[in-house]
Amino acid sequence: MGLDDAADLQRSSFPSTFAWGVSTASFQIEGAAREDGRGPSVWDTFCATPGNIADGSDGSVACDHYHRYVEDLDLLTQLGVTSYRFSMAWSRVQPNGEGDWNEPGFAFYDRLLTGLAERGIEAHLTLNHWDLPQALQDKGGWLNPEIIQRFCDYACEVGRRFGHRLASLATHNEPWVVAMLGHDSGIFAPGLKDRAVAMQVAHHLLVSHGVALQALRAQGLQTRLGIVLNLSPFHAATESLTDQHKTHLEDGMLVRWYLDALLRGHYPEDVWQHLGDDVPKVNPGDLTTIQQPLDFLGVNYYTRSVVSAGAPWSAKDLGLPVTDMEWEIYPQGLTELLVRLDRDYDMPPIFITENGAAFKDKVENGQVNDLERVAYLQSHIKAVAAARQAGVNVQAYFVWSLLDNFEWASGYAKRFGIVHIDYQTLKRTPKQSALWYGQFLRGR
Repeated sequence: MGLDDAADLQRSSFPSTFAWGVSTASFQIEGAAREDGRGPSVWDTFCATPGNIADGSDGSVACDHYHRYVEDLDLLTQLGVTSYRFSMAWSRVQPNGEGDWNEPGFAFYDRLLTGLAERGIEAHLTLNHWDLPQALQDKGGWLNPEIIQRFCDYACEVGRRFGHRLASLATHNEPWVVAMLGHDSGIFAPGLKDRAVAMQVAHHLLVSHGVALQALRAQGLQTRLGIVLNLSPFHAATESLTDQHKTHLEDGMLVRWYLDALLRGHYPEDVWQHLGDDVPKVNPGDLTTIQQPLDFLGVNYYTRSVVSAGAPWSAKDLGLPVTDMEWEIYPQGLTELLVRLDRDYDMPPIFITENGAAFKDKVENGQVNDLERVAYLQSHIKAVAAARQAGVNVQAYFVWSLLDNFEWASGYAKRFGIVHIDYQTLKRTPKQSALWYGQFLRGR
């Protein structure tokens, strides 16, 4: 199927076993930040510092999913999705990230899982979608090697309680973001700016992933286990050698650093040399631990990366189609990325765990006519079909996101949802994209 064949886009182009869903994340939708024993996370702390969040907002209410989850589960039923990807707030179930478990927190996720099962929707859980308990950050966070065991304890408790009710369990969402945006550029929580710290954090995230997978399998957990990475194809802005070299290095930092470790048991040599004194401390056996068999790899895709050694490359300045994040709309990059992964690595099955776009949505006459998002989703689902046709084993696709939500450093200014949230009343309004996705999933 070519990308231009809009009329050919049918659910029947995919196998009946293909999982269709939507994604959310705990801090972005739950709210109830101080209820039922939840402890603060690094994002609560980050939001409290003036200037960190574009609109000065925080996640204390967000979409109030904690109280309105039944309504949100009913939205899933209306959509006709078969799968729901969400994350657990570690500090909701273990306020300090160690020590006592918080039963009211676990009770919420028990209710959520029961509601999904009653509606015949598979649960895909992520353990760490960035909201680390602040109490652990106070002890060094992901820089402190002791966190590896803390994360393993958390993973094992969740596996013990809920593992049999999950279709898949991912350890981390986008470790590159936690490491680089949180500890190098400092624009995300916890807001540190030290490349050596960032690379050590990246390593500890990967080791904790491996340790957790070993422990979960030792428990006899049968659900599919994996990790979720944000990945892009990298293109040089020009043919110059400096642009080409920088492009290969940027690919190394985002793609090869994580996949070489996870699937080959080593870090890429060129990146290691480039980092110089900023390389992480790697203990004997760490890389063997990281290289655990994966039942799936989650891939989050939004756009390509165009790299320039000179002035920054801008899709918007060049008049190319962009989203409200000013990210280029480049669906063919998803096919390119998936084919490259399949060619370069011995890949496990792939889930597209996030794909979506922010646009300036407005409710008019009770409707949100987000035709740009409809076109975005259509073109990217076609890109997945093209990759499958090329032989790539993609088994799932999740739209980001079910709901407009707290978009991290952008606050509530950017809307990624296929369901509109009125942040004053918290009214949910399915957008045209939700109606289209539902029709697609019903074969219409």
